[in-house]
Amino acid sequence: MAARDGAATAERPSGELSAVVGPGPAPAGPGAFLVAARRRRARSSGDGGAGPAIFKHRLLPYLLLLPQLAVVATFFLWPTVKAVIEAFQQTNAFGLGSRFSGFQNFVDAVANGNYLQSIEVTLVFAALTTVLGMAIGLFLATQVEQVGRGRAVYRALFVWTYAVPGAVAGALWLFLFQPDLGPGARLLGQLGVKWNFALHGTQAMGLIVALTVWQQSAYNYLFYTAAMQAVPGEVLDAASVDGAGKLARFWRMTFPLLSPTTFFLSVMNVLYAFFSSFAVIDIVTQGGPAGATNTLVYQLYRDGFQNADTGLAGAETVVLVLIAGVFTVVQFRMFNRRVHYR
Repeated sequence: MAARDGAATAERPSGELSAVVGPGPAPAGPGAFLVAARRRRARSSGDGGAGPAIFKHRLLPYLLLLPQLAVVATFFLWPTVKAVIEAFQQTNAFGLGSRFSGFQNFVDAVANGNYLQSIEVTLVFAALTTVLGMAIGLFLATQVEQVGRGRAVYRALFVWTYAVPGAVAGALWLFLFQPDLGPGARLLGQLGVKWNFALHGTQAMGLIVALTVWQQSAYNYLFYTAAMQAVPGEVLDAASVDGAGKLARFWRMTFPLLSPTTFFLSVMNVLYAFFSSFAVIDIVTQGGPAGATNTLVYQLYRDGFQNADTGLAGAETVVLVLIAGVFTVVQFRMFNRRVHYR
């Protein structure tokens, strides 16, 4: 067959082959016309075979990116740079002048008992919301995957809580658990619980944690249910044939395959607890009682906006970012080795 193709190519007039292949030495053998097609495609694209250009002008992609870059620079990069600059300055009460103060703002932050308490509160809050939110999200995902009919309905019901804004969720839970007035508070009273989160710090922290878990469990469920759909069914079938029960199949087969999703969610939940809990705390407890729910981000708001101490707030911003960065690096170092990527 190869000899026949070669002979046919050799018998073709050189002018006709040159018209097909193009300028240059005419290729011989069975791959002659494949090479010719590639050369014709390269000539038609005009870029050596790399394909037609997506943008007709070089500046067009940068112009399309310009609005997003402007938003990032205005609302993220510039405030960050401004906070770092103010962390090393002291500004007068009227904001009309400032002077370089070195690390004095950081010293004042560490010496502040309220700030040290806010660090402890933030760590406890982040640990509780991350563990409980991920556990509930994983449990819901495993239960929904076992449902035959109506699975889409359950998915919609479990996901909608994440779509509720933090301020709206805070107002809703404040109404439900308002002491002596809310339905949730009255139910707890009937169960023998003396409920008043405005006076008891443990109850206030429990309320904030429950509200955050209520929202974040939907986020975790969404990612876990998507990851469970990617688990190969033949792996679970093989384990079932070998006599493994449901619990053994989950912990020894399914859960290790979910480790990339678990690792990702652990990082995202910790970052949420550090940076995105302001709205809920401001609506429900305002950091009280006695600083029981005063997280780092809310302490920063108090010093920067209520007390107008921008230098101290800038130092607290830098410390908050450093603490979150250290936690993220530790998570990558400790858990990334145990993640099984497929």
